[in-house]
Amino acid sequence: MQLFLNILGIIVGTIGVVMVYDARPITSKFFSFGDQNEASLGLKMIGFIIAVIGAIIVICNQ
Repeated sequence: MQLFLNILGIIVGTIGVVMVYDARPITSKFFSFGDQNEASLGLKMIGFIIAVIGAIIVICNQ
């Protein structure tokens, strides 16, 4: 169970980091409204929160 939670935390953290790093290409691909700056900012904030949740899962699992 501990190994599963570690892998889950690593995957969640990786998804969050990818969302932060590739926010602008993701917003241009999936969202078609005019103001992409606000959308990319929102995606970066959500990605940061997801990355922190993944890190908390890994840290608390030890």
